[in-house]
Amino acid sequence: MSRRGRFVGSLAGALGVAAGTVAVGILRQQRAISRRAGEEIAFGALRSTPVTVVADDGVPLHVEVDDVVPQPTGGAVDRLLRRTKDGTPPVTVVFVHGFCLNLDCWHFQRAAYRGLVRAVYYDQRSHGRSGNSDREHSTIEQLARDLHRVLEEVVPEGPVVLVGHSMGGMTIVALAEEHPELIGSRVVGVGLISTTAGGLDPSRMLLPMLPARLAGPLAGGAVRTLHLGHRAIDSLRRAGSAVATVATDRFAFGTDVPRGYVEFVDEMLAATPFEVVADFFPHFAGLDKFDFVEVLSRVPTSVICGTADRLTSIGHSRKLQSRIHGARLLECDEAGHMVIMERHELVNAELDQLITAASARAASR
Repeated sequence: MSRRGRFVGSLAGALGVAAGTVAVGILRQQRAISRRAGEEIAFGALRSTPVTVVADDGVPLHVEVDDVVPQPTGGAVDRLLRRTKDGTPPVTVVFVHGFCLNLDCWHFQRAAYRGLVRAVYYDQRSHGRSGNSDREHSTIEQLARDLHRVLEEVVPEGPVVLVGHSMGGMTIVALAEEHPELIGSRVVGVGLISTTAGGLDPSRMLLPMLPARLAGPLAGGAVRTLHLGHRAIDSLRRAGSAVATVATDRFAFGTDVPRGYVEFVDEMLAATPFEVVADFFPHFAGLDKFDFVEVLSRVPTSVICGTADRLTSIGHSRKLQSRIHGARLLECDEAGHMVIMERHELVNAELDQLITAASARAASR
């Protein structure tokens, strides 16, 4: 089996895709965006004017929107991505990041699509530049309500493709549970990356976040004490930064990657106060939403995961694909949880096809 990954399944509802299945990829090549583009841009350097969206409980969410820049090549491919047949707005891709990360984790995707596709990036509550949540609202269901609010404020009309990594994928699934009417009407495509809808062993999510001396005891059942000791844990993690970096490398990636990748992910993890980890942690164990993912069969859906993912293992993605009729599964051989960085070329190529399929679907309505 090739180490570059393998595709399983077929993309449902991709009307008109046969003539333009690599439309986004073509535009990226024409603009001279290559696999090196993200490498040549410093992590965290991609920015747009921030917008604040206030969640229903008052928490401010940091949002950035990358708008489309018309391409000099023009043609049907460019028109497909800029405006639908009836003149409604083009497809907007909303990227939803994972636990203890922030919107900068989409670095390679943002570098690839910047200016080509209208894209929305935001920091989930208690992460990055967004405001802190209280413990009561630190739930997957609240994250879904936040996503719905972001759609209302910055994508009030037009078709949407939702792409979520890890906890971001869980957020999308929770949105589908609470608002199934959006799937196939507003939401015309979904990407679920390194994620699950239930059956998660939450102790796995703790390990990259803890000093080595604490990982075993806490993962073994002392989670209820996390909130009380979060400041001490933050201090220990800063003091043991070298050990933390090794843990990040082990649990975030499946193969050798540039040291800068590891340091960048570790910086995002370290910037997330352990109090936030303690607030969200209990809700991962109780996640059970596989019965609600079938609604995603209405739209083109791509499921992506690394076969060496130690946090949300490949079995979760295979189960998602089996429950979503017509979903497409990309397995990236030997890649870890941060497949969006480690195998960004493969991930972007799959997203090219997803965005093109969703754009064709929207244009044909």
